[in-house]
Amino acid sequence: MFIDKAEIVAALRSRGLDARADWVDRALPEFVDTSANAALLQTLGISVDHVPAQQH
Repeated sequence: MFIDKAEIVAALRSRGLDARADWVDRALPEFVDTSANAALLQTLGISVDHVPAQQH
């Protein structure tokens, strides 16, 4: 499953985590593989259950 990087950035910004959002925007591809990046998403506090998924 993939999620749109913009959704991750928006979630971080909504929590006031602008520096992390900026890093994600620079470092990750447009669509983020949730399996390959599960640990990173957990560290960022992003639950894939609450972010719209994309099929790729």
